[in-house]
Amino acid sequence: MRPLLLLPLVLPVLAQEPSAPGRSPEEAPERIPGTVDRASDKDEAKVIVEVSDTAVPAPKDLLRSVARISTTQQSWNQRQPWEKGSPGKRRSLGVIVAGEKVVTTAEMAVDATYIELESPDGKRLAPAKVVAVDYEANLALLGLQSADDAAFFTGTKPLQIAARPKPGDKLDILQVEENGTPLITSGGIQSIDVVSNFLPGQFFLTYEVKASMQSAANSFSLPVLRNGKLAGILTSYDSKDQLSDVTATDIIARFVREGSDGQYDGFPALGIATSRTEDANFRAWLKLPEDGGGLYVSTVRPGSAAEKAGLRKGDVIDSIDGHPIDRLGYFDDSHYGRLYWSHLVRGAKSSGDKVSMDVIREGQKTKLEAVLDRRDEKDQLVPAYTFGKGPSYLVKGGLVFQELTRPFLETYGEEWMARAPLNLLDVYENPQKYESRGRRIVVLAGVIATPATVGYESLRDLIVTKVNGKEIKDIKSLIAAFEAGNGDGLHAIEFDEEKFTVNLDEADSKRVDAELQRRGLSPLSRAED
Repeated sequence: MRPLLLLPLVLPVLAQEPSAPGRSPEEAPERIPGTVDRASDKDEAKVIVEVSDTAVPAPKDLLRSVARISTTQQSWNQRQPWEKGSPGKRRSLGVIVAGEKVVTTAEMAVDATYIELESPDGKRLAPAKVVAVDYEANLALLGLQSADDAAFFTGTKPLQIAARPKPGDKLDILQVEENGTPLITSGGIQSIDVVSNFLPGQFFLTYEVKASMQSAANSFSLPVLRNGKLAGILTSYDSKDQLSDVTATDIIARFVREGSDGQYDGFPALGIATSRTEDANFRAWLKLPEDGGGLYVSTVRPGSAAEKAGLRKGDVIDSIDGHPIDRLGYFDDSHYGRLYWSHLVRGAKSSGDKVSMDVIREGQKTKLEAVLDRRDEKDQLVPAYTFGKGPSYLVKGGLVFQELTRPFLETYGEEWMARAPLNLLDVYENPQKYESRGRRIVVLAGVIATPATVGYESLRDLIVTKVNGKEIKDIKSLIAAFEAGNGDGLHAIEFDEEKFTVNLDEADSKRVDAELQRRGLSPLSRAED
């Protein structure tokens, strides 16, 4: 029997540069790589607004309507999925709303291991929990972890939701200094757009506010008020241009209303990807009128609201709910002006609502009606985010298997779309080609050099199709296939890309697994739903 020799558990072959949370191509407009992740073009309307040069003291009564939020966050290591990274902390200023809840950004809840509320004067503290979270809209609603801490809200004053502002209206950004002094910085809405401010590719109505912020009271996010009521949440600030992105009143109001009872469905989606139709030759091929608009449907997600409604790839959406859609995908909103079409679905509707569409198909007009829904990210073949869950994986004899996700692809760094393996990118970009295989795509992510993996050390990022003759549909089925074996003491592992089979000796792998656990690699598997 060969001696059991293993390399240290630091896996340079698996380690890659981390990057930010990922985006899904779901309903994302076309954009030029490297530009700001916005739906609008350079010609978007700008409103000249007055800006206050400095923050001024705010009414102290506002302190009754806000709470400091502190979170401890610890995310999983995507390339060594049995361990977590170093913990980090974030602080923000949240808004107290009706029902003894606090609204903030979803970024404050990402992989949070502990959340605490603190009164502005620092005299009251209470552990908190997430009541509702929408990572796509970047919003979270917090409540008390225990009813025993109900005194935290004694004397507080919930803020009401403000009326919707218009371009040029003034908004007040609220900060609270460390000594408890409230400050207001006033700025005007310079533009209103459909913007991705957390997860790339997830676009929601956002105000761009021109205001000269000061840094004496730093916070991860801040409340934005209008006439003393909640108008939005500041999610980013560009100090050079003095511009802030503020989640719009419409989005805040819908989230708070639908999430307060803890039964939150989320903002719906139609389930399509689209392209512009401004090219004259393209319009002629589509049999579109020269003086018309329309948005080309390039992809229809299987099982989506769009597919159920009868929408097909190649259709051109001419109008939504009576709003004509132009060649770039915009419509005229009676209140906000020119907006990208996705707001008619993701901002103006709830799951279960209906949306009507005028569609041009092969030159002929037809009407379709879709019942909107939201497909949970865990049901996607390649999830765009996996917050709050550890990666699903299996270590067998030194072979490291994982389910394919966007966070896994992002370990290839900021340029992961160019650097990640083509076979995995094809799954991500064309999931419809692979959805018949199962719930997830399982990848041999890398190999730890052990007596059981001699000769296989260089293998990585290969899609697993079968183990011991059984089709692999996710990590659970992979674990089951290894446990079942094939009767001869050798496991046969087959791959999609390479026409060869890896044979793993069960006796050797058991000894290796025991040694890996002894050295601290535990558990050897995780199978998240």
